[in-house]
Amino acid sequence: MSLFKRFFFYFGGFAIGLVILYFFLGGKNASCDYGPEARTLKNIRSKKRVVLPEVLEKLQEIQLDTAAITELLKEGKVLFGESNTNLDSCNVYKIERLIVQKTLKITVENCAKKAFITALQVQE
Repeated sequence: MSLFKRFFFYFGGFAIGLVILYFFLGGKNASCDYGPEARTLKNIRSKKRVVLPEVLEKLQEIQLDTAAITELLKEGKVLFGESNTNLDSCNVYKIERLIVQKTLKITVENCAKKAFITALQVQE
């Protein structure tokens, strides 16, 4: 069998495999949350969130709502250097992201069943 035919059959089978994978995995919301940052954010998002009144007041001051917190928990960067992850009860994480030309940093207490958003800092 010539080298051209070998390449043709190899890439033909590879292309068919890609099409099959696309149809099997295309409709599912499969995600690859293997990194520590992605796992932490996914864990916090999966729990019931409790936003303290001080945080809500601060959000109203800067004319944002809780959708900003949702975006932070979806696309934010976890600052592990500033977080306290060695606690017995609830780990404390700092998460930041640039939203509407303002850098928002929230403090989240990640407990077993709930996630408490306890503080909000705004940097312009």
